[in-house]
Amino acid sequence: MATYKIITDSSADFTNEQYQALDVVYAPLSVLFKGELHENFSDEADVKMLYDGLRAGEMPTTSAVNPEGWARVMRPILDEGKDVLVLAFSSGLSTTYQSAVIAAQELRSEYPQRKINVVDTLCAALGQGLLVWYACQKRDAGMDLEALTEWVEANKLHLCHWVTVDDLYHLKRGGRVSATTALVGTMLNIKPIIYVNDEGKLVNTAKVRGRKAAMDLLLKKFDEHATDKETVFIAHGDCLEDAKALESALKARGVKNIRIGYVGGVIGAHTGPGVLVIFFMGDHR
Repeated sequence: MATYKIITDSSADFTNEQYQALDVVYAPLSVLFKGELHENFSDEADVKMLYDGLRAGEMPTTSAVNPEGWARVMRPILDEGKDVLVLAFSSGLSTTYQSAVIAAQELRSEYPQRKINVVDTLCAALGQGLLVWYACQKRDAGMDLEALTEWVEANKLHLCHWVTVDDLYHLKRGGRVSATTALVGTMLNIKPIIYVNDEGKLVNTAKVRGRKAAMDLLLKKFDEHATDKETVFIAHGDCLEDAKALESALKARGVKNIRIGYVGGVIGAHTGPGVLVIFFMGDHR
């Protein structure tokens, strides 16, 4: 049994059952939705409710994990006499990582005999989840805390996130594209292609016409860059049929380990319904 515990945050978008199966605990980000504060939506009923609200024009707001939230998760593990490896949501998209660093600094003085390693994954959603999954495989194979920390640091920029967004009007409501771009793009059926760069930020990289062309480009990026052609995670914004179509195309390419999940509330609140993402380990982002 490992002498340390892996901790992440709810941006990793696993379900509660998946966190438990991996023996990972998480610190929750928050979503303010219809006047109520929720932990990040990830389980199916809750996340579908969120996407239905987005389609109806609701505009949720999101909050990062603060240092106190991280400390609440870390302290019981430290009390058990275990060390901690924190794999945090990209600093390019949230202050969650910085809060984990602050909490770790404070707890190190309280628990001087314990190790608390904090990694900025520069990943998000099930891309963060996939990096956590790889880390768990290494932990279960006997890798110690320091070696695993080094492995994550060395490999995190190989975790590829390729995204297409379906709802330009939702991006417009969130201030991410202009009204003119949303109008013209919708008329022309334009679908943006986005990736997460080495700074952990979302970057528009291409535009294609039509959903099929967007999905084909995601698959092309996998074909061009994947170094692990057996394990892929797919995330969707309440568009399971499209996620299943990607899954079928990947199975035809010989991919054996495919996990489909929702884009949770924290990311989904900003991308809107219909977002579709493919995550894999590649030669570079």
